[in-house]
Amino acid sequence: MIVCQDIRKSYPAGHGRREVLKGVNLTIGKGERVAVLGRNGAGKSTFIKQIGGVELPDSGRIHRHMTSSWPIGFNGGFQGSLTGYDNARFIARIYGRAYAEMRDFVEDFTELGGSLKMPVKTYSSGMRARLAFALSLAIEFDCYLIDEVILVGDQNFQRKCHHELFEKRADRAMIIASHDMNTIRETCNRGMVIHNGLATHHNDVSQAIADYDAL
Repeated sequence: MIVCQDIRKSYPAGHGRREVLKGVNLTIGKGERVAVLGRNGAGKSTFIKQIGGVELPDSGRIHRHMTSSWPIGFNGGFQGSLTGYDNARFIARIYGRAYAEMRDFVEDFTELGGSLKMPVKTYSSGMRARLAFALSLAIEFDCYLIDEVILVGDQNFQRKCHHELFEKRADRAMIIASHDMNTIRETCNRGMVIHNGLATHHNDVSQAIADYDAL
């Protein structure tokens, strides 16, 4: 279970601060899939980053009683001067996984070939997205955090991403922030809508979508 209690987050704006999250709560158990909906700038990505530990909240607490990924596709943690292989080796070391297994998965999944020997700073945005997606899935988590860009590349690669994430890991919890209502309907069983920094929860994902559409 992951429990978010009264999460608040603000950022500098002009001479003051803009409060993006104003006391957001969420509890998610194993196997649950929660949609996080809201207009651009509502705080969806900010909330996902708090749960993933990419950023710290100004106040509030996050209790993690199951493992969670960093946001799927997030590439802000790459060391640009290191190669794709070196970044995979670094992740393997942090999470205590055998590098050989990590390397084989990344090679097969990304289909980047010799580019994995090149510094990540030389990659195109699409190549970085492939590597980020692969590294996110190379470690098994109880809960996956998904922030909008979840399927990258051509249609064949998108199907591969969908299979790895939503089919092979059908038993995992997921927190999904997206504007794609088809994906939300297909994958989530409940949702919350963030508006003006506050969250409204719905046990029926269809109700969450209707609330979002009414904004």
